[in-house]
Amino acid sequence: MNPPHVPPRSKVHSPGNKRLDDVMDLVAFAARPMPLVRLLDEAPRRIAVVFGADVCSLYLLEGDGHELTMRGNVGFPHDALGHVRLAIGEGITGQAVEYQRPISADLAYHHASFKRIETLDEERFPVFLAVPIRGKSGPLGAVVVQRKAIPFEGADIELLTALGGLISAGLRHAELIDANRDRVAPRRTGGGTRRVTLPGRPVVSGRAIGAVAALRRPPQHPSPDDVPPPSGSTDVRLLSSAFDVAEKAIGALDSRARSLKVGRDAAFLATHIEILRDQRFRDRAAELVGQGKGLPAALGQVAREVTRAAASITRDPFLEERAKDIEDLCDALSMLARSDKRAELPSKALIVGDALTVFDLLVSARAQPVGVALTSRAIGPRTSTLLRLLGVPAMIGVDGLFRWASDGDVALVDADHGLLVLNPSKSEVAALREHKRAKTAAPGRPHE
Repeated sequence: MNPPHVPPRSKVHSPGNKRLDDVMDLVAFAARPMPLVRLLDEAPRRIAVVFGADVCSLYLLEGDGHELTMRGNVGFPHDALGHVRLAIGEGITGQAVEYQRPISADLAYHHASFKRIETLDEERFPVFLAVPIRGKSGPLGAVVVQRKAIPFEGADIELLTALGGLISAGLRHAELIDANRDRVAPRRTGGGTRRVTLPGRPVVSGRAIGAVAALRRPPQHPSPDDVPPPSGSTDVRLLSSAFDVAEKAIGALDSRARSLKVGRDAAFLATHIEILRDQRFRDRAAELVGQGKGLPAALGQVAREVTRAAASITRDPFLEERAKDIEDLCDALSMLARSDKRAELPSKALIVGDALTVFDLLVSARAQPVGVALTSRAIGPRTSTLLRLLGVPAMIGVDGLFRWASDGDVALVDADHGLLVLNPSKSEVAALREHKRAKTAAPGRPHE
C-alpha cells in the first residue's frame, strides 16, 4: 500500500525571530551605498546587536598594507579609534588577517597570540572572534566581536564571515590611499576633483568641512603694497602693544589649559610668558625697531641673534628650544603689530601643515579655522596640547597630506575616526550635516 502523499512544507518567516530580523536589518543597511563614515559608525553597532556582543571593532588595512587600524567600534572608549594599531600577524586579529581565516577563543587572554592593549582592558571581554574582511586581491581589514561570556558557535563564525563580505563591498568604495603612492598627474592649486581619503590619528574629536589652507609665517621682507613704510616711533608703540596683547593671550591659554586639565603638558606656556616679560628682549627689539628697520626685519634679527647665541654657547637642548620659542614669538609679535596679508589665513579654513606652534594659537586662530590636519612630522606631546587648546576637530600623522592636498581644495576632517577626505562626495557632506544635526539635538549624548 502506497504511503499517503505529504505536501512539501513551506513557511514564511515573519518578523519575530530577533536574530533573523537583526540580520535582515544589517543586510538592508549594508546594501545601500553610503559614506565610509556612516559605515564605520553604524556597522559595528548593528553587528554587535546581531551577535549579542559587548564589543564590535572594525579594523582597516592602511598605509603600505602592513598595518591594521581600528576605525570603527562600539564597546571601547571612543579615543581608541585611530590609535589602536596592529601589524599583520600581531595579536589574534592580526593573525586572522595574516592567515585569512577566522580565529575564535573562549578566553582570549590565554591564546598564544593575544596582545594586551593597556587602554582597552580587553580582559573584561574574553570571548573573542576575529574574521578577516577580504577584498578582490587581498585583505581589507578585519571585524572583531567580543563577549563577557557564552562562546561563539560554528554558526556565529559562518555568519560573521558572510557579513564580512557585505562590509568588504562598502570598504572598497572608500579607497584609502597609500601615502607612498604618487599622484597620477600634478594639479593646480584649488583644482582638485578626485575624492581621496587619507588616514591619520585623531587628537581632538569632531567633524568639519572647509577649504584647505596651509599654515603660513610672516615673510622677512615686507611688501610695499601691503605694509606701510617703517616709522621708528610708530612701530615702537605698535611693538609695545603687541607684547601686551601676546602676554595677555598666552595667559588666557594658560588658564584654558588648567581648565582642560592639561596644565602640566602646557608648562611651555610659562616659558613664553617669561620671554615676553624679559626686559632685555623687549629693549633689544624696541632698539632695532626705533632705528627704522621695520617690524619684521627687526624681530627677525632679534630671533637670529638669540639662535646664534644659543648655538655658540653649547648644544643645550633647553637653550635650543628656548631659541625656537623666541623665533616663534617674534613671528607672532610681527603679525600682531602689523599684519601682513601674505601670512594671513582665509576665514573658516581647514588648516594643514607639518607643525603647530604658539604662533598659530596667537595668529592663525584669529581666522577661526574649522579644523586641523597635520603630517607625521607634527607628532609630539606639545602638538597634542596645542591642538586641544585650539579646540577644533584635529588629527595628526596624515601621511601624503601635501602630495594630495592643495590650497583651495575642499576637505572634510573626520577626527572621530581619524580620516581626512579630500573633495568629499555629496553624500559625505550630507552625512556630516546629519551628524551635526543629531549632535545639536542631543548635545549631552556620550560617544559610544
